Amino acid sequence: MLTFILKRLMLAVVVALTVSFISFSLMFLSGDPAAALAGETASAEDIEAIRALYGFDRPMLVQYWQWLGAALTGDLGESYYFKLPVASLVAERLGVTMLLGVCGISFALLTAVPLGVAAAIRPNSFIDRLSLFLSVAGQAMPSFWFGLILIVVFSIKLGILPPSGATSWKHFVMPTVVLGYYAMPAIMRLTRAGMLDVLSSDYIRTARAKGASEVRVLFKHGLRNAIIPVVSLAAVQMGFMLGGSIVVESIFALHGAGYLAWESIGRNDLPTVQALILIFSMFYIIFTFLADVLNAWLDPRMRSS
Repeated sequence: MLTFILKRLMLAVVVALTVSFISFSLMFLSGDPAAALAGETASAEDIEAIRALYGFDRPMLVQYWQWLGAALTGDLGESYYFKLPVASLVAERLGVTMLLGVCGISFALLTAVPLGVAAAIRPNSFIDRLSLFLSVAGQAMPSFWFGLILIVVFSIKLGILPPSGATSWKHFVMPTVVLGYYAMPAIMRLTRAGMLDVLSSDYIRTARAKGASEVRVLFKHGLRNAIIPVVSLAAVQMGFMLGGSIVVESIFALHGAGYLAWESIGRNDLPTVQALILIFSMFYIIFTFLADVLNAWLDPRMRSS
């Protein structure tokens, strides 16, 4: 198991370095960053002065290694637009995004797991068809469209939930539903498939033959084993949610890290965009690594190796 974890850790480091290089290269792939900062009316001398000021006149690899070394110490540069250190700017906004991500994955688990279990207990029933419909709808429906529909219904028509802001728990209800609904289909399908597989196992038939109650069979023997891959999937989905919060925060005007990314892209604030891409990618890499470690720890064959 230790060898497996070390291999996964090395792979995570390689992926992280690759992502950091790609995020840094975005500054140059989008054109001349000095010209973008100077504006359309700037002269050639002004552009050259900005290029020298920010170090754009040096080779790209030299700039990358300097940026990476500073990033490893927590120095992500200074925002071109906000004129503040990017690290403090992101730290100020990250709490809202983390709270939204935790609420979203909690909503997805509390909704998808019971539906998946119910669908497995009664296959081809109404609840099974309902879970299938919700799963297909969750995959087909864009999150921005779903968010706008919720705003129209619950904010404009009914007036029971605020359409934007983050000052109370009510502001997080609709964003949580939109973000959590994105993760529901995969969790629901995996729970249903796992329960169907477990319920057809020999030890389940043995437990029933010994007179164990149906509740005990379903939840102690069935769900406890079927939930293992779901927990790993939830860790991966959490990484997806933090990255996908850009759309949700923009729709509901939640001033988190996702909304900061939206603002920075519109204002050509390249250091902030670079840092947010790197941070969101690191979240996904970390949660994926934790999911792999959890799978290895829960697998008896891996623990014995």
